[in-house]
Amino acid sequence: MKRSIILVLDSLGLGSTKDSHLYGDTGADTLGHIIESCDSDSANNSERNGPLVIPNLIRWGLGEAAIASRKKPLPISRVEPQGAFGYAKEVSAGKDTPSGHWEICGLPVPFEWGTFPKTENCFPESLLLSLIEEGKIGGTLANKHASGTQVIEEFGQEHIDSGFPICYTSADSVFQIAAHEEHFGLDRLYELCTIAKRLVDPLEITRVIARPFTGNSKDGFERSANRKDLTTPPNGPTLLDNIQDGGGDVISVGKIGDIFSNQGVSYTVKAANNMGLVDQLLSEMKKVNEGLIFVNLVDFDTKFGHRRDVAGYALALEQFDARLPEIEAQLTSNDLVLITADHGCDPTWPGNDHTREHVPVVFYGKSIKNNNLGERESFCDMGQTIAQHLEIEPLLHGKACNLS
Repeated sequence: MKRSIILVLDSLGLGSTKDSHLYGDTGADTLGHIIESCDSDSANNSERNGPLVIPNLIRWGLGEAAIASRKKPLPISRVEPQGAFGYAKEVSAGKDTPSGHWEICGLPVPFEWGTFPKTENCFPESLLLSLIEEGKIGGTLANKHASGTQVIEEFGQEHIDSGFPICYTSADSVFQIAAHEEHFGLDRLYELCTIAKRLVDPLEITRVIARPFTGNSKDGFERSANRKDLTTPPNGPTLLDNIQDGGGDVISVGKIGDIFSNQGVSYTVKAANNMGLVDQLLSEMKKVNEGLIFVNLVDFDTKFGHRRDVAGYALALEQFDARLPEIEAQLTSNDLVLITADHGCDPTWPGNDHTREHVPVVFYGKSIKNNNLGERESFCDMGQTIAQHLEIEPLLHGKACNLS
């Protein structure tokens, strides 16, 4: 079996889709607005300034994919891409992380997951009462839609004083519980989230996320790297299953294993941030010569997209771009690399939720030629292309891209 690598630049959308008005996202454009902000110097900070500098991503074809998707110019250097490039629209009903990843791997989610109303006290009283009783906790805090960083700033000290976990949600199908690693305990938080996942299953909530944090109110609270996602398993076979059925391994780098509820995953390696995840990828590339290494670079979404930090997002892109030559140096003639995203999260957009956007489809490898793949009708086309490359059983959905 050959080898393939999927790099999900979590939330790097390429402009709003035709159905974006249904989500309130018409005009969102994650990468395009970051590039424009950098060009106008509105994305400057103490760590970076000036136009966005991502020459390797441009060389692979990301810039041409962005221009094709938005159908108008961008203030970036244009070179002839060395990879195959295009963009894809999502057929799944939401703009959430599991739906995006599953569809990339050939399993669209045409139904809508359950969500909680955007009101104060958004959770059903019966849900919280059951969580309090079964989790043996005295009560809960927050009970609302909130940013993860804002909610621990608002309720962190009260949580420490009372011992009550912080329960909140977003526009996604998710129930999140934040608790202090030392004062509440990491294992206790994980156990509580396991109880919560069982309780929210009848509501068709996709994920329960443990959000541990450290620090204090004086110096500031900070979310730790010990996040854990409990996700509903995929409701059908994915690329990951087909690879394993074909005798190959699937290596999860980052939160991929959580997103697929470990279905079709051989083993997982994690790290605290994007650069650590790239380090883990390079390490796995030295050991794994066939199958799939599947990477999610989560910082783009959680640290910069949701926090509406344009300069931080730009710097993270530049830092990742600088690591691409290291990845290229380890590629063999039989490798195929995909750069894509699972949704958008435009840091210039109002609010702090994901945005309904096209995602990049950029394939790179020593045998891949410059080829405009155009608009893909589904994220599934990417998984089908990788299945074809690995010479395994075709997926149930998707049309393979022509890379020759």
